[in-house]
Amino acid sequence: MKTHAQTAENPYSPWLHRFARLAVGATFLLIVIGGIVTSTESGLAVPDWPTTFGYNMFLYPLSEMVGGVLYEHSHRLMGSLVGLLTVGLFIMVWVKDSRTWLRWLGLLALIGVIVQGILGGLRVTQLSLVLAIVHACLAQAFFALLCGIAWWTSREARLESAPTGEQQGASVGEGRKLRRLSLITTCLIYVQLIFGAILRHTGNRLDAHLLFAFLVALHTFLLARRIWQAEAATPLKSEPTVLVGLLAVQLMLGTGAFFVKLTAFGATVSTWLTVTMTTGHVAVGALMLVTSFVLTLKIYWHTAVPTTEAPATPAHGELV
Repeated sequence: MKTHAQTAENPYSPWLHRFARLAVGATFLLIVIGGIVTSTESGLAVPDWPTTFGYNMFLYPLSEMVGGVLYEHSHRLMGSLVGLLTVGLFIMVWVKDSRTWLRWLGLLALIGVIVQGILGGLRVTQLSLVLAIVHACLAQAFFALLCGIAWWTSREARLESAPTGEQQGASVGEGRKLRRLSLITTCLIYVQLIFGAILRHTGNRLDAHLLFAFLVALHTFLLARRIWQAEAATPLKSEPTVLVGLLAVQLMLGTGAFFVKLTAFGATVSTWLTVTMTTGHVAVGALMLVTSFVLTLKIYWHTAVPTTEAPATPAHGELV
């Protein structure tokens, strides 16, 4: 029987998985710093690119990194680190992993981080809000891609076999429903993040952002309930609980961000609290996206649709 991962051909590499997780952690920190840059309106604190006030970006004096320059320049330096880690991840995937499709995903991640760097620079030199929004949305997709690579290089994805048709039995139909619902939930979260980026940068489309917030909440609860009720179809237990917990935190942060940014109440709140709440909203949104995305990957893994078995060869003398 052919499984998702052939252990002999694709031995598990703990260092590859650890490096992928390191790249994921650095990317999440980059998203947090990017949220601080937007929340403090520091995106144009450094007017030139790829230099920083005429300096080589990596040689800019630390003593000059104050105020908005600190946030924006830190974002650039962190982006460079993520770029280097992505290059390293691309090389390690091609050296340590023989799965062709995963190698191409490593290349896609490399292209993505290069495009992200260029978009970030052009956003500064072209003074473009559109590029800022695209930059923010692509960052979320890139983060999800790295999380996917990290899971695909994990011990779970490398050494476990997909369930066979005999093991699944009546759970096949339930598995298909879980696949569809998890995929829809992930897509809805990403669309909401897009409208969130538009709202943060332009102040527009609050209506669409709230609509998709409702749809995300509804589908998150539906997905979690279906997983909890379908233990025979998939062994997943903690992931839906984490997703629901993140949703609860996100709703609280979103409500707080609405009041401090879009109502008169914000004038009575300290800048530090406003930045913390709005940046936290961005960060938890990113965590919701990758949690739902990896959960979807695991659902597809644990509910693999059985392939059609070849007919048995008739015994000698048996009529066909």
